[in-house]
Amino acid sequence: MSEHLAQRAAALDAADELAGARKLFALDDAVYLDGNSLGALPAHVPDRVADVVRRQWGELRIRSWDESGWWTAPERIGDRIASLVGAAPGQIVVGDSTSVNVFKAVVGAVRLQDDPARTDVLVDATTFPTDGYIAESAARMTGRRIVPVDPADLVSVIGPSTAAVLLNHVDYRSGRLHDLPALTAAIHDAGALAVWDLCHSAGALPVGLDEHGVDLAVGCTYKYLNGGPGSPAYIYVAERHQAAFDSPLPGWNSHTDPFAMTPGFEPADGAVRGRVGTPDILSMLALEASLDVWDGVSVDAVRAKSLALTDFFLECVETYVPQGRVTCLTPGKHAERGSQIALRCEDAPRVMRELITRGVIGDLRRPDVLRFGFTPLYVGFADVERAARVLSEVLAEA
Repeated sequence: MSEHLAQRAAALDAADELAGARKLFALDDAVYLDGNSLGALPAHVPDRVADVVRRQWGELRIRSWDESGWWTAPERIGDRIASLVGAAPGQIVVGDSTSVNVFKAVVGAVRLQDDPARTDVLVDATTFPTDGYIAESAARMTGRRIVPVDPADLVSVIGPSTAAVLLNHVDYRSGRLHDLPALTAAIHDAGALAVWDLCHSAGALPVGLDEHGVDLAVGCTYKYLNGGPGSPAYIYVAERHQAAFDSPLPGWNSHTDPFAMTPGFEPADGAVRGRVGTPDILSMLALEASLDVWDGVSVDAVRAKSLALTDFFLECVETYVPQGRVTCLTPGKHAERGSQIALRCEDAPRVMRELITRGVIGDLRRPDVLRFGFTPLYVGFADVERAARVLSEVLAEA
C-alpha cells in the first residue's frame, strides 16, 4: 500500500502547476509542515536584504527615505498584500505587530459606531489568546463589555447591543475555516462591524475582503506570506470607513503633515491613518522581497492545491496509522478547512520531538495536538506521503 501511495504522490507532483515555485525557497531535505507558524525563506531574500543594509543604509543613509522608497513602503507593500486578500489598493497599510493592529481595529470599530447603546464587543471564544487579551483591554478602554462567543453560536448571540465582532478566519488550533461571507453578513444585519484576523488564511486561500464587505481586518506576514520571523503585520480599513476611522494610536506617521511637527494631531487621508511610528525598514523590506514569490501565482490555484494536499495527507494517515492512535480535529468538509491538519494524539510532545528528529517538521499545541501546515508554494505530495509514513513509524514505536 505504501508503494501505491508513493506512486500516486509522484504522479500528483508531476501534474502540479505550482511545483515550480518550490525552487524559489531555501529548503533542505526535511519535510517542512510548519509554514502556518513560520514560512520558509525565499531564496533571493538574503541578497535583497544585504543590499538594503550595505547600499541603502550603508551608503545612501538617510537619503534612502526618499531615494529608496522607505517612506512609502507601508502603503506600497500593503497594496501587494491587498491583491492576495481580495482588496483594492489603498486600504491596507503594513506596520506594527498583529496584536497592535488588533487593538487599533477593535477600538477603531467601536469608535466608528459611536453609539452608547452598543455596549458589547464579541470575540471568538476559541481565538488565539492574544486576540482575546487585546479585545478585552480594548473593551475596557472604550467602556464596553467583552462577550466571548463560539463562532457557531454567533447568529443567536449578536444583537442591537453589539458594537463590533472580532473573529479568526481560520482557527489556529484546529484549522477550522469559518464562513467569512455569511458571518460578516450576519454581523451587518445586526448593525455591528466585522473585524477579521487573517493570520491563518492570507496566502493560503481566497479571502474576498472587498467582495464580502468586511469592515476592518488584520493579519501577520510571517506564516503563509513568508515574510520572516516577526515581520510586520498589516491592517485593512475599508475605504468607506477611512474618513471616520479614529485610530487609538495616532502617531507622527499617520499625521497629514508628519514633518510639520505640530502639537495638534490631524489624521492623514486613507489607510495611512493606520500608521503610527517610524516603519521597521529592515524587516519590512525583507517582507517586500518575499512577496515576489507570489508574482504570477493564482490564490485560487493555491487553494485548490491546499485542499488536495490536506485530502491526501488524511488519506495517507488513515492508511498508515493504526486506527485509534490519532483523532483529526480539522473538519473534513472543504468549506470548513483551512490549510492545516490538527491531530489529537496521546503523548503528543514526544511524538512531535521524534518527528522533528526524523526530518518531519510540524508543531505542537499542548497538551495533545499535532499541527501540520501545508504551504502549497513549497510543499509537495511526496512530502505529504513521507510525513504520514514517518508518523506511523513513530507511533508504532510508542
